Amino acid sequence: MGVVEEAHNAKILGSGEQVIVLAHGFGTDQSVWKHLVPHLVDEYRVILYDNMGAGTTNPDYFDFNRYSALEGYAYDLLAILEELQVVSCIFVGHSVSGMVGAIASISRPDLFSKIVMLSASPRYLNDVDYYGGFEQEDLDQLFEAMQNNYKAWCSGFAPLAVGGDMDSVAVQEFSRTLFNMRPDIALSVAQTIFQSDLRSILHMVTVPCHILQSMKDLAVPVVASEYLHQNIGGESIVEVMSSDGHLPQLSSPDIVIPVLLRHIRYNIAV
Repeated sequence: MGVVEEAHNAKILGSGEQVIVLAHGFGTDQSVWKHLVPHLVDEYRVILYDNMGAGTTNPDYFDFNRYSALEGYAYDLLAILEELQVVSCIFVGHSVSGMVGAIASISRPDLFSKIVMLSASPRYLNDVDYYGGFEQEDLDQLFEAMQNNYKAWCSGFAPLAVGGDMDSVAVQEFSRTLFNMRPDIALSVAQTIFQSDLRSILHMVTVPCHILQSMKDLAVPVVASEYLHQNIGGESIVEVMSSDGHLPQLSSPDIVIPVLLRHIRYNIAV
Protein backbone atom coordinates (compact mmCIF):
# COMPACT_ATOMS: atom_id res chain seq x y z
CA MET A 1 0.00 0.00 0.00
CA GLY A 2 1.31 3.45 -0.94
CA VAL A 3 2.03 6.23 1.53
CA VAL A 4 -0.87 8.45 0.47
CA GLU A 5 -3.24 5.49 0.25
CA GLU A 6 -2.36 4.41 3.77
CA ALA A 7 -2.59 7.91 5.28
CA HIS A 8 -6.11 8.31 3.88
CA ASN A 9 -7.26 4.75 4.70
CA ALA A 10 -8.01 4.26 1.01
CA LYS A 11 -10.00 1.13 0.16
CA ILE A 12 -10.68 -0.36 -3.25
CA LEU A 13 -13.78 -2.53 -3.57
CA GLY A 14 -15.45 -4.22 -6.52
CA SER A 15 -13.94 -5.15 -9.84
CA GLY A 16 -15.71 -3.17 -12.55
CA GLU A 17 -13.88 -1.39 -15.35
CA GLN A 18 -15.17 2.05 -14.43
CA VAL A 19 -13.82 3.73 -11.28
CA ILE A 20 -16.03 5.58 -8.80
CA VAL A 21 -14.44 7.66 -6.04
CA LEU A 22 -16.54 8.43 -2.96
CA ALA A 23 -15.45 11.38 -0.81
CA HIS A 24 -17.08 12.39 2.48
CA GLY A 25 -17.79 15.78 4.07
CA PHE A 26 -16.99 17.51 7.36
CA GLY A 27 -17.32 15.50 10.56
CA THR A 28 -17.72 12.14 8.86
CA ASP A 29 -15.51 9.48 7.30
CA GLN A 30 -15.91 6.95 4.50
CA SER A 31 -18.51 5.02 6.56
CA VAL A 32 -21.05 7.69 5.53
CA TRP A 33 -21.32 5.81 2.20
CA LYS A 34 -22.29 2.47 3.76
CA HIS A 35 -25.78 2.42 2.21
CA LEU A 36 -24.46 3.25 -1.29
CA VAL A 37 -21.42 0.98 -1.59
CA PRO A 38 -23.29 -2.37 -1.79
CA HIS A 39 -25.15 -1.09 -4.89
CA LEU A 40 -21.90 -0.21 -6.68
CA VAL A 41 -19.43 -3.04 -6.08
CA ASP A 42 -20.86 -5.42 -8.70
CA GLU A 43 -20.62 -2.84 -11.49
CA TYR A 44 -17.74 -0.55 -10.57
CA ARG A 45 -14.32 -0.36 -8.97
CA VAL A 46 -15.10 1.75 -5.90
CA ILE A 47 -12.45 3.85 -4.15
CA LEU A 48 -13.20 5.14 -0.66
CA TYR A 49 -10.89 7.36 1.38
CA ASP A 50 -10.90 9.58 4.46
CA ASN A 51 -10.13 13.29 4.35
CA MET A 52 -7.14 14.28 6.43
CA GLY A 53 -8.42 15.48 9.81
CA ALA A 54 -11.19 12.87 9.98
CA GLY A 55 -11.19 10.96 13.28
CA THR A 56 -9.98 7.84 11.46
CA THR A 57 -6.77 9.53 10.22
CA ASN A 58 -3.55 10.15 12.15
CA PRO A 59 -3.84 13.68 13.64
CA ASP A 60 -0.06 14.07 13.34
CA TYR A 61 -0.50 14.17 9.54
CA PHE A 62 -2.85 17.14 9.73
CA ASP A 63 -0.94 20.18 8.49
CA PHE A 64 -2.86 23.26 9.67
CA ASN A 65 -1.31 25.43 6.93
CA ARG A 66 -1.95 22.98 4.10
CA TYR A 67 -5.59 22.55 5.09
CA SER A 68 -6.30 26.22 5.73
CA ALA A 69 -7.62 26.27 2.14
CA LEU A 70 -9.67 23.65 0.30
CA GLU A 71 -6.88 23.34 -2.29
CA GLY A 72 -4.99 21.21 0.27
CA TYR A 73 -7.72 18.57 0.07
CA ALA A 74 -7.79 18.82 -3.75
CA TYR A 75 -4.03 18.10 -3.86
CA ASP A 76 -4.66 15.06 -1.65
CA LEU A 77 -7.36 13.79 -3.99
CA LEU A 78 -5.07 14.16 -7.02
CA ALA A 79 -2.27 12.38 -5.12
CA ILE A 80 -4.60 9.47 -4.26
CA LEU A 81 -5.72 9.14 -7.90
CA GLU A 82 -2.10 9.22 -9.04
CA GLU A 83 -0.95 6.63 -6.52
CA LEU A 84 -3.84 4.31 -7.42
CA GLN A 85 -3.13 4.90 -11.13
CA VAL A 86 -6.66 6.10 -11.87
CA VAL A 87 -6.89 7.58 -15.38
CA SER A 88 -10.59 8.53 -15.20
CA CYS A 89 -13.29 8.36 -12.55
CA ILE A 90 -16.81 9.30 -11.62
CA PHE A 91 -16.31 11.43 -8.51
CA VAL A 92 -19.05 11.57 -5.87
CA GLY A 93 -18.35 14.31 -3.33
CA HIS A 94 -20.46 14.98 -0.25
CA SER A 95 -20.63 18.51 1.16
CA VAL A 96 -17.15 20.13 1.08
CA SER A 97 -15.82 17.25 -1.03
CA GLY A 98 -18.14 18.28 -3.87
CA MET A 99 -16.16 21.52 -4.01
CA VAL A 100 -12.84 19.71 -3.52
CA GLY A 101 -13.62 17.60 -6.59
CA ALA A 102 -14.48 20.74 -8.55
CA ILE A 103 -11.13 22.37 -7.61
CA ALA A 104 -9.19 19.21 -8.55
CA SER A 105 -11.03 18.98 -11.88
CA ILE A 106 -9.89 22.45 -12.94
CA SER A 107 -6.25 21.38 -13.09
CA ARG A 108 -6.94 17.79 -14.22
CA PRO A 109 -10.28 17.60 -16.08
CA ASP A 110 -9.05 14.43 -17.81
CA LEU A 111 -9.29 12.52 -14.51
CA PHE A 112 -13.01 13.18 -14.02
CA SER A 113 -15.72 11.94 -16.39
CA LYS A 114 -18.34 13.57 -14.13
CA ILE A 115 -18.73 15.00 -10.65
CA VAL A 116 -21.77 14.17 -8.54
CA MET A 117 -22.12 16.79 -5.80
CA LEU A 118 -24.30 15.99 -2.80
CA SER A 119 -25.17 18.85 -0.39
CA ALA A 120 -22.39 21.07 -1.77
CA SER A 121 -22.11 24.86 -1.47
CA PRO A 122 -19.71 27.35 -3.10
CA ARG A 123 -20.04 29.74 -0.14
CA TYR A 124 -21.81 29.48 3.22
CA LEU A 125 -21.78 33.17 4.11
CA ASN A 126 -24.45 35.53 2.83
CA ASP A 127 -23.18 38.30 0.58
CA VAL A 128 -24.65 41.09 -1.53
CA ASP A 129 -26.91 39.32 -4.06
CA TYR A 130 -25.96 35.90 -2.69
CA TYR A 131 -27.68 33.75 -0.07
CA GLY A 132 -25.41 31.15 1.54
CA GLY A 133 -27.51 30.65 4.67
CA PHE A 134 -25.19 32.12 7.34
CA GLU A 135 -24.21 35.54 8.67
CA GLN A 136 -20.69 36.03 10.04
CA GLU A 137 -22.17 36.33 13.54
CA ASP A 138 -23.73 32.83 13.17
CA LEU A 139 -20.37 31.36 12.24
CA ASP A 140 -18.52 33.18 15.04
CA GLN A 141 -20.99 31.71 17.55
CA LEU A 142 -20.58 28.25 16.04
CA PHE A 143 -16.77 28.44 16.28
CA GLU A 144 -16.94 29.76 19.82
CA ALA A 145 -19.23 26.91 20.90
CA MET A 146 -16.82 24.38 19.34
CA GLN A 147 -13.94 25.94 21.24
CA ASN A 148 -15.72 26.15 24.59
CA ASN A 149 -17.04 22.59 24.85
CA TYR A 150 -16.51 20.42 21.81
CA LYS A 151 -18.41 17.40 23.11
CA ALA A 152 -21.48 19.48 24.00
CA TRP A 153 -21.29 21.21 20.61
CA CYS A 154 -21.23 17.82 18.82
CA SER A 155 -24.32 16.69 20.71
CA GLY A 156 -26.21 19.82 19.69
CA PHE A 157 -24.95 20.13 16.11
CA ALA A 158 -25.46 16.52 15.02
CA PRO A 159 -29.30 16.46 15.16
CA LEU A 160 -29.48 19.93 13.55
CA ALA A 161 -27.26 18.89 10.64
CA VAL A 162 -28.80 15.45 10.11
CA GLY A 163 -32.42 16.46 10.75
CA GLY A 164 -34.75 14.18 12.67
CA ASP A 165 -34.64 13.28 16.32
CA MET A 166 -31.64 12.83 18.59
CA ASP A 167 -32.23 9.08 18.90
CA SER A 168 -32.08 8.28 15.19
CA VAL A 169 -29.29 5.97 14.04
CA ALA A 170 -28.06 8.59 11.55
CA VAL A 171 -27.74 11.24 14.29
CA GLN A 172 -25.88 8.80 16.54
CA GLU A 173 -23.59 7.85 13.65
CA PHE A 174 -22.79 11.49 12.82
CA SER A 175 -22.26 12.30 16.52
CA ARG A 176 -19.77 9.43 16.71
CA THR A 177 -17.67 10.45 13.69
CA LEU A 178 -17.83 14.13 14.67
CA PHE A 179 -16.67 13.37 18.20
CA ASN A 180 -13.83 11.21 16.81
CA MET A 181 -12.16 14.32 15.40
CA ARG A 182 -9.57 16.05 17.57
CA PRO A 183 -11.30 19.28 18.71
CA ASP A 184 -8.61 21.70 17.51
CA ILE A 185 -8.55 19.99 14.09
CA ALA A 186 -12.35 20.00 13.88
CA LEU A 187 -12.40 23.75 14.61
CA SER A 188 -9.75 24.46 11.99
CA VAL A 189 -11.55 22.36 9.36
CA ALA A 190 -14.90 23.99 10.15
CA GLN A 191 -13.36 27.47 9.85
CA THR A 192 -11.76 26.63 6.49
CA ILE A 193 -15.00 25.21 5.09
CA PHE A 194 -17.47 27.77 6.42
CA GLN A 195 -15.28 30.74 5.44
CA SER A 196 -14.53 29.37 1.95
CA ASP A 197 -15.71 31.18 -1.17
CA LEU A 198 -15.33 29.32 -4.47
CA ARG A 199 -17.72 31.40 -6.55
CA SER A 200 -14.91 32.94 -8.62
CA ILE A 201 -13.58 29.58 -9.88
CA LEU A 202 -16.88 27.91 -10.85
CA HIS A 203 -16.64 29.09 -14.46
CA MET A 204 -13.38 27.11 -14.78
CA VAL A 205 -15.11 23.82 -13.95
CA THR A 206 -15.72 22.14 -17.33
CA VAL A 207 -16.45 18.58 -16.18
CA PRO A 208 -20.20 17.66 -16.19
CA CYS A 209 -21.66 18.23 -12.70
CA HIS A 210 -24.73 16.56 -11.19
CA ILE A 211 -25.87 18.69 -8.23
CA LEU A 212 -28.04 16.86 -5.67
CA GLN A 213 -29.57 18.56 -2.69
CA SER A 214 -32.05 17.94 0.14
CA MET A 215 -35.20 20.02 0.12
CA LYS A 216 -34.33 21.07 3.68
CA ASP A 217 -30.69 21.38 4.75
CA LEU A 218 -29.44 23.45 7.69
CA ALA A 219 -26.06 24.04 6.00
CA VAL A 220 -27.01 24.52 2.35
CA PRO A 221 -30.10 26.37 1.11
CA VAL A 222 -31.57 25.14 -2.18
CA VAL A 223 -30.62 28.45 -3.86
CA ALA A 224 -26.93 27.54 -3.34
CA SER A 225 -27.42 24.50 -5.58
CA GLU A 226 -29.13 26.67 -8.17
CA TYR A 227 -26.19 29.09 -7.97
CA LEU A 228 -23.78 26.22 -8.70
CA HIS A 229 -25.92 25.16 -11.66
CA GLN A 230 -26.00 28.68 -13.12
CA ASN A 231 -22.28 29.38 -12.67
CA ILE A 232 -20.41 26.14 -13.34
CA GLY A 233 -18.57 26.42 -16.67
CA GLY A 234 -19.57 23.05 -18.11
CA GLU A 235 -22.82 21.09 -18.33
CA SER A 236 -24.71 20.74 -15.06
CA ILE A 237 -28.03 19.50 -13.74
CA VAL A 238 -29.77 20.00 -10.37
CA GLU A 239 -32.07 17.62 -8.55
CA VAL A 240 -33.70 18.63 -5.28
CA MET A 241 -34.71 15.53 -3.32
CA SER A 242 -37.54 15.19 -0.80
CA SER A 243 -34.98 14.29 1.87
CA ASP A 244 -34.25 16.31 5.00
CA GLY A 245 -30.80 17.21 6.32
CA HIS A 246 -27.18 17.61 5.28
CA LEU A 247 -26.29 13.89 5.31
CA PRO A 248 -29.24 12.43 3.38
CA GLN A 249 -27.27 9.39 2.15
CA LEU A 250 -27.11 8.38 5.82
CA SER A 251 -30.47 9.61 7.11
CA SER A 252 -32.75 9.01 4.08
CA PRO A 253 -31.10 6.22 2.07
CA ASP A 254 -34.43 5.02 0.62
CA ILE A 255 -34.88 8.38 -1.09
CA VAL A 256 -31.26 9.29 -1.82
CA ILE A 257 -29.53 6.07 -2.92
CA PRO A 258 -31.77 5.54 -6.01
CA VAL A 259 -31.19 9.19 -7.02
CA LEU A 260 -27.42 8.88 -6.56
CA LEU A 261 -27.36 5.65 -8.61
CA ARG A 262 -29.35 7.27 -11.41
CA HIS A 263 -26.94 10.21 -11.62
CA ILE A 264 -23.92 7.92 -11.44
CA ARG A 265 -25.22 5.68 -14.24
CA TYR A 266 -26.70 8.25 -16.60
CA ASN A 267 -25.08 11.28 -18.14
CA ILE A 268 -26.68 14.68 -18.65
CA ALA A 269 -28.74 14.62 -21.81
CA VAL A 270 -27.35 17.39 -24.01
